[in-house]
Amino acid sequence: MNNITIHLAEGFEEIEAVTIIDVLRRAGLEVVIVSVTGSLIVKGSHNIELKADFLFEKVDYTKGQMIILPGGMPGTKNLNEHDGLKIQILKYHENNKYLAAICAAPIVFGNLGILKGKRAVCYPGFEEHLRGAEVSNNQCMIDNKIITARGVGAALNFSLELVRILVGEERAINLRKAMLIEY
Repeated sequence: MNNITIHLAEGFEEIEAVTIIDVLRRAGLEVVIVSVTGSLIVKGSHNIELKADFLFEKVDYTKGQMIILPGGMPGTKNLNEHDGLKIQILKYHENNKYLAAICAAPIVFGNLGILKGKRAVCYPGFEEHLRGAEVSNNQCMIDNKIITARGVGAALNFSLELVRILVGEERAINLRKAMLIEY
């Protein structure tokens, strides 16, 4: 199966990143943790460090299936300033591949103009950056190949939606039951 990349920048939201990585790996998906910092060790917004699998420069995005961005500050700001990542996001969008972001991170998509005419959500207060999007108050929003969520409280359901999209409803339901997550 093609890989799924989750991108860490200094100041990422730890709960969002770890939840997404954990749930997708429980589902049997290949999740590659990518650092955009130049170091494999990346410090989150609450001073928790994670070790990435690869530096951004070493990832072959041609084999990827989905790019995921966790939120947090200044993590989102740092993701938004990474030109190489923005190029890959635009390529994924042009090739109709999946893009997912949670919390403040949907602003990266909005600033690239790829949310125009799409339904999207983000952490409250960042809506103005979702340029051209139909902004909702839902916890999670799916519009074709773009999946967005509001924040930490939505991380589990967001992750399970990604499982449902990538490997099917049955796997998502089974995982939900095994993790004792109510609908």
